[in-house]
Amino acid sequence: MPDETSRITQLEEIVAHQSKTIEELSDQLTEQWKVVEQTRAKLDRLTERFLSLEEQSLDAPAITRPPHY
Repeated sequence: MPDETSRITQLEEIVAHQSKTIEELSDQLTEQWKVVEQTRAKLDRLTERFLSLEEQSLDAPAITRPPHY
């Protein structure tokens, strides 16, 4: 019996360690997801700004030589 009790205790310790590791990984994943969402939002804003600037440049008059050339 002492061998079985020791083995069960060892298994319980392993399970407790794995549970803690899973919880830590879950927390890290949550934090990383927040970073991904923030980055996605910034990229969306930059894309909109780029497209807006691109439209403005298309509406600009063509670059021509000044009359004194």
